[in-house]
Amino acid sequence: MPKAKKVFVFILFIIMSTAVLTGCSKPKMIEKIETEDAVSEERIIRNQQVKQERQITIGVSLLSFDNIFIADVKNAMEAKAKELGVSLIISDGQNSTEKQVSHVENFIAQMVDVIILNPNSMVGCKPAVESANRAGIPIITVNTLVENQDKCVAFVGSDAVESGRIQMEYAARLLGGKGDVIILKGPLGHEAEIGRSKGMKEILDKNPGINVVYEQSANWSRGEGRIIVENCLNSGKHIDAVISQNDEMALGALEAINKFNLTGKIKVFGIDAIPEALKQINEGNMHGTVFQDAKGQGAMAIQTAVKVAKGERVESNIYIPYVLVTKYDVSKYLN
Repeated sequence: MPKAKKVFVFILFIIMSTAVLTGCSKPKMIEKIETEDAVSEERIIRNQQVKQERQITIGVSLLSFDNIFIADVKNAMEAKAKELGVSLIISDGQNSTEKQVSHVENFIAQMVDVIILNPNSMVGCKPAVESANRAGIPIITVNTLVENQDKCVAFVGSDAVESGRIQMEYAARLLGGKGDVIILKGPLGHEAEIGRSKGMKEILDKNPGINVVYEQSANWSRGEGRIIVENCLNSGKHIDAVISQNDEMALGALEAINKFNLTGKIKVFGIDAIPEALKQINEGNMHGTVFQDAKGQGAMAIQTAVKVAKGERVESNIYIPYVLVTKYDVSKYLN
């Protein structure tokens, strides 16, 4: 074979070999990339599934399980949590700010996803909020605000000022704008006590004929409310009405009034619309209350916490309106 022809054949052989090698190796590289992409996609899907399947845990510190209104909030929370498939750790504050601060520290140690606080004190529960913030755990308040509310993700509840205003407006109407009244307040410094007192004062300022003969905190307690009113009646004070910042204290006042055989002669007003108060209104012994939706607040607090745990945006203030309840419409609220 001529030398030039041999060179040509050799070059042709090299070109063909290179093409064959390139053709063989390229599919292997593509196959490797495709395999890596599939594994990566599978890992992402698996991580998403784990995140979705992991049960959300919510830590809840409530004011007091003995408080009928708060008990209704608790029951609604448990029902909504069951419906949404989330885990709850609920602790009883027993009307103690110190206990509630400790509850939040425990929730942090347990690494819950969200904390819900129903604070006993606006000021006293500030450290609980600060601790949650330091731990990077979102915290929501329910029913009652804290002083550093701007550090909380959301508040779920009702406007305390509105309730005091609604209650006192109705009382002033029934009293004809004049008379001697006792005011039973919640724990001094409690957000609801502050707000309700403010709303009541707004109406009292417009009704100078209404004279507040006695005003004291009965700490949301039926027993304390009874004792205060008993003492006032024993002292000979003239009383036309008892205006109480919750139904428990109003029911205590009613017990004292019954003891002095003055039922129906002294008007009694409360807030919360708990079942026993509604019954007394229906029977004509109490004259009015203000419906605060305990079930709505409890359910909405859990619903909001779940949204927060999932990284969804929520409103900073979620208000559930108050509604006046009298003998004319009490039947709508009776179970």
